[in-house]
Amino acid sequence: MADVELRNVEKIYPNGFKAVKGINLTIQEGEFMVFVGPSGCAKSTTLRMIAGLEEITHGDIMIGAKRVNDLPPKDRGIAMVFQNYALYPHMSAYENMAFGLKQQKLSTHEIASRIKEAAETLEITHLLKNKPGEMSGGQRQRIALGRAMVRKPDVFLFDEPLSNLDAKLRVSTRVSIAQLHHNLKAEGQTATMIYVTHDQVEAMTLGDRICVLDHGQIVQVDTPMNLYQYPANKFVAGFIGSPAMNIVEATVELRGSATCLALENGCRLLLPADKAAKVQDNIGQRLWLGLRPEHISVADNQDNDALPQNIDMHTITLVEAMGNELYLYFTLGKDKLVSRIAFDPQRMVARGENKPLHFDMSHCHLFDIETGESLLIT
Repeated sequence: MADVELRNVEKIYPNGFKAVKGINLTIQEGEFMVFVGPSGCAKSTTLRMIAGLEEITHGDIMIGAKRVNDLPPKDRGIAMVFQNYALYPHMSAYENMAFGLKQQKLSTHEIASRIKEAAETLEITHLLKNKPGEMSGGQRQRIALGRAMVRKPDVFLFDEPLSNLDAKLRVSTRVSIAQLHHNLKAEGQTATMIYVTHDQVEAMTLGDRICVLDHGQIVQVDTPMNLYQYPANKFVAGFIGSPAMNIVEATVELRGSATCLALENGCRLLLPADKAAKVQDNIGQRLWLGLRPEHISVADNQDNDALPQNIDMHTITLVEAMGNELYLYFTLGKDKLVSRIAFDPQRMVARGENKPLHFDMSHCHLFDIETGESLLIT
């Protein structure tokens, strides 16, 4: 068994600061779990407690059926890949990968067999004679991955392993990690992985599930697409997604039989029936309206005096061309918003243009003004 369970885990430093506040989480055997959150949210601290590199103040950590609170890292059945590679500079790649196996007193034949298998999987066979100083950052990180693989641990731990790489290497190494997880599962080997990152692209593309942390607490755990489509609160909504979700204050109004949201600039957006039903107790009250950039589009040109529902005129303050799409920035009262549209050479948008923007309210999110909790998830 290689499941990992955190039971009311806390970390309190000698100065009284509580970094981790009673985390409860179960990671299933073979699952790829990603810890994500802003700097200082305690994601790395939590990972280090699982690894045994950070002492637990309260609670229990279970790996398999074993309580590991008091076990040293070498006895926990884990292998860790660090941000800074942590390779011995005077050793070849082969020697770095073999070092831990020699400490376990494995035979020379078994060590060679494991290294050969890992090197072929990671496509680093040609690097085995090289020392770290003779390799690129991406190659060094693959050697660090191989060193973890050859130990055949119960659990792989990754602490922001790609943050030192350039954009192209991040993508290729990320693919290698995803392929490693897939291959291990396909071969019937233990493939439980816990991965810490502040990069939500890594989180969304790698994780079977994502654990979002903030100020030492778990705010939501779910699959990547569920986090994106059904954020449980305003924090998750604003953190997951790039560009970030647009979030503005609005007031719920009843206009005849229709329920609308009144925005700061006087625009009123009609809520569809299913979402309107969720806020009937909020008539006259303020809430947070969230709408992702891809759900704000440029409408066909309209007569400004007769705009259809959920279309409002806005001046584009900045256009970012991203190749296959455009990011259009505009203001709504004191808030800066962004729209994401497909690139169309026949319908180019320029900075300073006044454009009718359509707000697709069928995809909107509504959050309590005080707690930030979703009003749409029951």
